[in-house]
Amino acid sequence: MTAPGLSSPADSAAAERPLLVLRSTAVFPRGTVAVQMGAPENVALLKAHPEGDLEVIVAVAPVRDASGDPALLVGRIGVVARVVARTAVAGDTLQVTLEGLSRVRLVGTERRDAVTYARTESVSESTNDVPALRALLVQLADAADRLVEMSETTPPELSALVRLNAGTPGYAADLVAARGPFRASDKDEVLQRLDLADRAAYVLARVEKELARSAVLEDVRVQTDVNIERHHREFYLRQQLRAIQSELGESDPQENETAELLRQIEQAPLPPTVATEARREVARLRGLSSASSEYQVLRNYLEWVLALPWGRTDGTSDIALDRVEEALDKRHWGLREAKDRILEHLAVHKLRGGNAPGPILCFVGPPGTGKTSLGEAIAAAIGRKFYRISVGGVRDEAEIRGHRRTYVGSLPGLLVQALRRVGVSDPVFLIDEIDKMAAGGPGGDPAAAMLEVLDPSQNATFVDHFLNLPVDLSSVLFIATANNLFDIPDALRDRLEVIRIAGYTIEEKVEIAWRYLLPRLLDEHGIEDLDLQFTDEALGLLASRYSREAGLRNFERNLSSLMRKRARRKADGELGAWVVDQARIEDVLGPPRYAAEAAEQAAEVGAVTGLAWTTTGGELMTIEALLMSGSGRLLVTGQLGDVMRESVDAACSYVRSRARTLRLGDPEFKHTDLHIHFPAGSVPKDGPSAGVAVTLAIASVMSRRAVRRDVAVTGEVTLRGRVLEIGGVKEKVLAAYRSGLREVMLPASNEKDLRELPDEVRAQVRFAFVSTMDEAIERMLLPAPPLGFADDLPLFDGGGPKADATPADVLPRGDEQAARDRPR
Repeated sequence: MTAPGLSSPADSAAAERPLLVLRSTAVFPRGTVAVQMGAPENVALLKAHPEGDLEVIVAVAPVRDASGDPALLVGRIGVVARVVARTAVAGDTLQVTLEGLSRVRLVGTERRDAVTYARTESVSESTNDVPALRALLVQLADAADRLVEMSETTPPELSALVRLNAGTPGYAADLVAARGPFRASDKDEVLQRLDLADRAAYVLARVEKELARSAVLEDVRVQTDVNIERHHREFYLRQQLRAIQSELGESDPQENETAELLRQIEQAPLPPTVATEARREVARLRGLSSASSEYQVLRNYLEWVLALPWGRTDGTSDIALDRVEEALDKRHWGLREAKDRILEHLAVHKLRGGNAPGPILCFVGPPGTGKTSLGEAIAAAIGRKFYRISVGGVRDEAEIRGHRRTYVGSLPGLLVQALRRVGVSDPVFLIDEIDKMAAGGPGGDPAAAMLEVLDPSQNATFVDHFLNLPVDLSSVLFIATANNLFDIPDALRDRLEVIRIAGYTIEEKVEIAWRYLLPRLLDEHGIEDLDLQFTDEALGLLASRYSREAGLRNFERNLSSLMRKRARRKADGELGAWVVDQARIEDVLGPPRYAAEAAEQAAEVGAVTGLAWTTTGGELMTIEALLMSGSGRLLVTGQLGDVMRESVDAACSYVRSRARTLRLGDPEFKHTDLHIHFPAGSVPKDGPSAGVAVTLAIASVMSRRAVRRDVAVTGEVTLRGRVLEIGGVKEKVLAAYRSGLREVMLPASNEKDLRELPDEVRAQVRFAFVSTMDEAIERMLLPAPPLGFADDLPLFDGGGPKADATPADVLPRGDEQAARDRPR
């Protein structure tokens, strides 16, 4: 089938005509369209042909063509159109009326004098499926009817024009595309389709898609109208209901709710300012609709105000100190200093009637040493509610002070929430991990918000942002815990009474196991003490060879591993008792993780046993020094901080200043290089307390004199050789004790800190106190080796005994023992 009257005349197609490229619309045969021309090439074309009727080739630029190259249009379908009118608009813009004549195919383009000309050939429109085309036209007419009804932008005569031109199906499809809500790319696609059935099917599909979109928009509009009408109807009915209830003498449910809130406010022991604010908010609530969001916000606020324990107490001011001491001893072994300080603090509370001004208790120590359980024991002993507030990782001030009510889903801060949960105004609050609060950022500094909370002179009028009312926290007994005191800001640390919990010795761990851990763990694992029998030696082996830590967590895990293994065998039917000895422990836990005597005690040149403090307790730290030929370079490795590097520089300068006394071979340090290394290079290290150990290592390697390894040393050194006081003495001495060392050298000004050590440690460890480096060198460096001995004493060279040691590098074993035994 060929569409009558739509084939392009051969003579009109063969001629060469100017090319007009459109981007926002399209021209169809037998159609007219008005277009504003602003593109430079189109304006140039119209100015080059100012005559009246002008025939041009109109083509639509491809959607993805950003270059504007006319060569890309070759092979595409265009339309021969006549320019029937042109009008100048603002600037260089022209409004042109185009009348489409026929479809043609572009076969070539040529540009001359800023104008592009196109050569074309005629095309024919036909179809092989006439019945399908007729059915498509019927569907297209019906779709045009529905489109006219649903779309306000569609001309109302479109469906009539489709039926009127059913005899020319190609023209009917072009009419729908030209006058319907089609984009320029869709219109161009209709132009490109020469098969009439294919063209009609494409136009019908686009119309159906537009109908579906219009249906969705209509549903949204109808639903919106229905919702608005429903709200108006509900409001009108609610007003009528209120009027009817008023006539009958009945009350409104909303009014009943506000009356109940007022009754609760009058009965609650609210402070005057809080009660006044609550009544004012109830008055605002009465004027709001229960369906409004502000109504829910106000109601939630009033519920929080009424739920807080204003003045409601649970404990008593008459604190029985003997009962507190008994409770602390029952739950914790040792920790004498911490218990004494707690009893002193509670004694002041008792004498002051429960309101004692003064610093807040802060337990500082390694993980697993019982800081949190101490707080629980205090609350149980004095009969108060206990609540733990974990602030580790808190990075927003609003977590402490609360969010303001202007935010959706706002809540009070952690402290007010805790008060509501415990239901009393005098609980024990344990602020856990206070050293791990994040630094101030966009959300404010939570540590700064804690300043008011932990200040006894200010927390009586603590204001939460959500409540915007003063909350009395003066009756709360605050206890804080931390692992590292130096991570707490100075202003906050100034408000804390620090109680250090250094850790437990092996003997204390054994006693704690017998008193607390074994009874609890046996019950938790469903076995009895007859199934698993421990001895002091077995528990000591677990503590020294498998759980050498300050706390008890790994020790408890190892005990649990043994009990789980026994519980499984018992569940399988195995009877009898397991006697826990070294063989049984190694069978379950594997070989020991630590050597029997972890510290190296054989004297070496250039290796010193130092002591370090960490957040998990004290540790041994070996400082190594190596001397080699070179040009006077000092190399320091081990991931050190600036303070520790400065200590190395000061130590090196001091040793060089004592060149004559130490008989150094290269006092000017011109022909040798010195390398100082701190093992465990992946662990950051800093602080001045390694100064004595570093100075001894440098003095040893430069004088070729061995240094004692059976003594652990610590202390800060000045450039003049003065040994200054350091911190963390208890943790460091316990680390040396756990590692098998029984002699420690400390600064003389730290002698006062020995009273913090457990009695068994003071009894078994010998202490040497020095005030200058000359004394330290006299005590630690062995005599210079005499000539004639070559293989008795190792010289540290980075890996143990030196294979090619010279007689000047070694010391005979007999002389070494004599040096160790000399009086100190």
